[in-house]
Amino acid sequence: MSTSAGAGARTVRVKAPGKINVSFRAGPLREDGYHSVASLYLAVSLYEEVAATSKPGTPSTDITVSIGSSSVPGLAAGVPLDERNLVVKAARLLAEVSEDACGVHLEITKRVPVAGGMGGGSADAAAALLACDALWRSGLSREELSHLAAELGADVPFGLLGGAAIGLGVGDELTPALAPTPLHWVLVQSPLGLSTPLVFGELDRLRALDGGEPATPRAVDAAVLSALRASDAEALAAVLVNDLQPASISLVPQLAEVLADGTRFGALAGVVSGSGPTVALLAADEDHALVLAERLADAGHNALPVHGPVHGAKIVSDLHH
Repeated sequence: MSTSAGAGARTVRVKAPGKINVSFRAGPLREDGYHSVASLYLAVSLYEEVAATSKPGTPSTDITVSIGSSSVPGLAAGVPLDERNLVVKAARLLAEVSEDACGVHLEITKRVPVAGGMGGGSADAAAALLACDALWRSGLSREELSHLAAELGADVPFGLLGGAAIGLGVGDELTPALAPTPLHWVLVQSPLGLSTPLVFGELDRLRALDGGEPATPRAVDAAVLSALRASDAEALAAVLVNDLQPASISLVPQLAEVLADGTRFGALAGVVSGSGPTVALLAADEDHALVLAERLADAGHNALPVHGPVHGAKIVSDLHH
């Protein structure tokens, strides 16, 4: 009998950040159906939480999921509570390489918009990996966890890493980037979700209409990296870019109004984050972000001030009961 099967239940709680894409370049469609990208990910202070509770004496295939009561209302709608949820896949993957795995219940507290271009599901998967690793005492290094994370999706390794990072390949080849001082942003969340494949499909359609074939991106623009390193919001504002933005706006035309409102209310610059529909507006500092969020809220937008970079997945409590 494994040690975890004989012990009492234990709960490990992990939080992992959502992300925004400060810069996102997408190359042409590849033969494998993906696009090569060059992205700058920034982990921001909007966290998902996963609490993993052991079920002593049960097989490691006994994995259940629920949504925590302190989730943001409305965010849990449409989140699958079965095999389709990335947290279940994460726990299964880790159980395969853990000698001491038992059944586990995973409770997700949702705060990052679903299908919002912020990697909320990927943050959940990263949190589940770290929580189950601690719960089952798997003893995997961060690097080994990152390899497993990459099998779950391109954004999952970043959920573990956090901070700021350059993502190449399909976004999963990560290199940390220097961003010593947090920058301040206002996120405008949309009641709508956008599926990433749908947005990339629209990008390909718009590019075919234009007749232009983009080059494969090999690096993130040096001006973006230099602005982050200097924590220079004004310089970063001039180089925010997202190749997916025209496709997201084509699918959800209201996003153009959100970006226009952001500028009208004083944002230094705005960009659709990833595949959208969350819009990230850059502020000069913390006070500016608070004022901007207030103005946008008064105009009827769901606006939230955040800062980044912040740390990646992190254990916040570990309790036996």
